[in-house]
Amino acid sequence: MNWGIIGLLYTSFYMCRYNFSIANKSIATEFGFSNEQIGWIISVNMFAYACGQIVNGLLADKLGGKRAMLIGVAGTIIMNILFGVASFAGLLWLFVMLRGIDGYLQAFGAPGFIKINVTWFNKRERGKFSGIFGFMINLGRLGIFWLGPSLLAGFTLFGMFHVDPLHWRWLFWVPSGIAMTVAIVFAFVVKNTPEEAGYHVDELKDQDTAANGGASGEKEPTVKDVFLRIVSNPVIWMVAFAYACTGTVRQSVDQWFPRYVQEVFSTDLKGPHFFWLGTLIPIVASAGSLVSGYVSDTFANGRRAPVAAVIYFIETIIIILAAQASTLNGVIVFFILIAFTANSTHSLLGTAAAMDIGGKKMAGFASGVIDSFQYFGGFLAGFLLGRLLDGKGWVFDVFSYLHNLILGTPPEGHMGWGLYFYFMAPFGMTGCILILIGARMSKKRGMTL
Repeated sequence: MNWGIIGLLYTSFYMCRYNFSIANKSIATEFGFSNEQIGWIISVNMFAYACGQIVNGLLADKLGGKRAMLIGVAGTIIMNILFGVASFAGLLWLFVMLRGIDGYLQAFGAPGFIKINVTWFNKRERGKFSGIFGFMINLGRLGIFWLGPSLLAGFTLFGMFHVDPLHWRWLFWVPSGIAMTVAIVFAFVVKNTPEEAGYHVDELKDQDTAANGGASGEKEPTVKDVFLRIVSNPVIWMVAFAYACTGTVRQSVDQWFPRYVQEVFSTDLKGPHFFWLGTLIPIVASAGSLVSGYVSDTFANGRRAPVAAVIYFIETIIIILAAQASTLNGVIVFFILIAFTANSTHSLLGTAAAMDIGGKKMAGFASGVIDSFQYFGGFLAGFLLGRLLDGKGWVFDVFSYLHNLILGTPPEGHMGWGLYFYFMAPFGMTGCILILIGARMSKKRGMTL
């Protein structure tokens, strides 16, 4: 019961986050924003979230996971409501500011979520837990990918009540109401630890290493101790930089794929193609989280790096093949495969590895530092990718030159959309190399990654 409600609350966080990708084209059309301007809304949100992960991870270790999540959900509810209200003004700077504040407040969610659950799962269970964590994330994405197009196109409820097509602002108001409902239940039911729920836990059974999380009898570390232990650990930084590559690929897909199929293939968000794409991406992404977690727990004996390295390599090949696809059905297949790989490394490194390295006493800050880099990477999937998609600037010139140099032909497609997948490919291979280096570093320090 504890875990289910925590997961549903985090699901509602994601409904309040991925609503923007559905509204992307509608906002751009209504106010005449370029892809780069839309990208700045995305980038500032990602950067604020990344900074918030570092700060809020430290706060979650001090405040407790439950308080951290309640602060985050209250904040994102308010910011999403205000973002919808801001549609009456239509000012770019206002959209950027509100989404930036929302990004920081949403960053209370993951450290709080992990801080609670690290006490409920030991090391050999955390890979599977990270898979479930990924499932709850993707349940939120699935929810908004179903709900969002219906709000924009209109729908009939229970065969009786017809709702006319709504303005895109309702994409921010309706998820806020859902989050508020779940948050009320969360506040009254969820417990931070098994002990608070009336259970007795033998800490000696936990497999956290003393070098990472401290021995079970060690006193609670101070904020300064937690900070110094985490930032002085080079393994964490190598995992973090690899995770930044995951973030760039993941956000390039999640923030832009609805716009891509609309621009390149004139796909209707209420049509069957987007329905299957919006449905299968979260489902297959969840499968990636679950399978990778199970494999790392069972076949890799709790090691995350070898599994992640293989997935990064496969992801790179898939992205390159996706760039060659010329039909909507082919693109849908490749989007789904990329979602599988990106969410596999997302859950392995941002959740399982963070708990392994941080242990019970420092899981919040460890996850905050590592997860922040996913969104520093995601920052590039905003304005930089937006400028590429506008077909102008140095980033477009560089990718066009490389495309012509390697393949011998200029990129095809409307503006910069022909280079969309090529933008992601270097990050998949870089992630593979970095996580292998991190594995070697961890072995030298007597750790297991």
